[in-house]
Order: sequence, then C-alpha cells, then structure tokens
Amino acid sequence: MKCLRVFFALTLLTSFSPLFAQEQNPAPTNDETLVGQFRELERKSGNYRANGIRYEVIKLVELNRIKSNIFDSINTANTSIKELSATIASNKAQIDDLNAKLQETTNNLKNVTSEKDSMSFFGAMVSKGTYKLILWSIILGLLLFLLFFIYKFRNSNFLTHQAKTALADVEKEFEEHRRRALEREQKISRQLQDELNKQKNK
Repeated sequence: MKCLRVFFALTLLTSFSPLFAQEQNPAPTNDETLVGQFRELERKSGNYRANGIRYEVIKLVELNRIKSNIFDSINTANTSIKELSATIASNKAQIDDLNAKLQETTNNLKNVTSEKDSMSFFGAMVSKGTYKLILWSIILGLLLFLLFFIYKFRNSNFLTHQAKTALADVEKEFEEHRRRALEREQKISRQLQDELNKQKNK
C-alpha cells in the first residue's frame, strides 16, 4: 500500500510540474494513463493573474473525472494486490504441503534404508554388522563345541581301547593261570594215584 502511495505522489508531482514550468499548453494527447490525463487536464486548464499572483483554473468535471479514474486505478491495484496475496498464500500452502510430503518421503526413505541395513534376529531388528558378529560367534561356538566333542570322543575311544587291551591281557593271564593250575592239579592227581597204586602193591 505504501508503494502505491509513493507511486501516486510521484505521478502527481510529475504531472503537475509542467503546470508551473511552462507558459504555453502542450499539444493534445490521447494518452489514457493517469500521467496523460493530468497533462490533458493541464492543457485544458486556463490561468490568470490577480494581485500579482498566478492562478490555474481547472474544470471541476475534468478534475472529478481524473479523481474517479485515480480511485478506479487504486481499487484495481488493491484488487490485484488481494489476488496476488491470495495467490502467494495458496502457493505458500502448496509449498508447505510439498515440504511436509518431502519430509514424510525422507522419513520413509530413512526407514526403508534402516530396514535394508538391518536384519531380523529372533524378532529383533539388528544391524547387519551386529547380525554378522552374532552369527559368526554362534558358528565359532559350535565349532569349538564340535572340536571339544571330537577330543572327548577320541579320548574316550583311546581309554576304551586301553581298557579292552588290559581286559584281554587279564583274560589271557587268567587263562594261563587256569591252565597252569589245571596242569598242577592233574600232576598232583597223578602223583596221588601213583602213591595209591604203590600202597596197593605192597
């Protein structure tokens, strides 16, 4: 609104300056702008001197016509300003809406990127690095358990083999002892029989 007032004031100054600077009226013009209308009003106005003071005479009809045109121009400018303000407000609302949608899209993109960089582990979302660390820890634990099981199995197998060997040695030794005992028993039986035979012969 201040710009319109400044423009209006400059227009008036520009229009009225020839009234005080020129003695002769300018040629008729078909300029329909406010400046052209003021120049036409200046051309049609008369002047006279009284008591050494110069006066300009302007027809009231022409002045009212220019005043009406000025008000119409101001109203048109105000309407244009309102329309432009409404357009600016609408554009601002659209920009705010687009910014909100952009923010929502950015958040969705972050979520998708986060989900892409994460994996589900027992229902919990963990990063790929953490998932790999957990997975390799489990694999290493299972491998260590397998190595421990193999060690225990081989150790138990070795002990079982030693026990079987010791048992076989004991059984062999027992058989040898039983064989000797049987031989001794048979020898004693023969000796006893021989003695009995000797006693009978006497």
